[in-house]
Amino acid sequence: MWESIIPALALVLVIEGMLPFISPKSWREAMMQAAQLPDNILRSLGFVSMMVGVIVLYFVR
Repeated sequence: MWESIIPALALVLVIEGMLPFISPKSWREAMMQAAQLPDNILRSLGFVSMMVGVIVLYFVR
């Protein structure tokens, strides 16, 4: 199990680090806008993101 989780987490860190590295100003503006969203909207976006990830994993595997 750990053979899959650790590389997956490493890939998440690489992908999440790309935007602040490439365009820090745009990333900062996006984070400021996200910080102003209500909790229920952020929670819904997080849920949708997780479900898309699960679906992609299902089809890839």
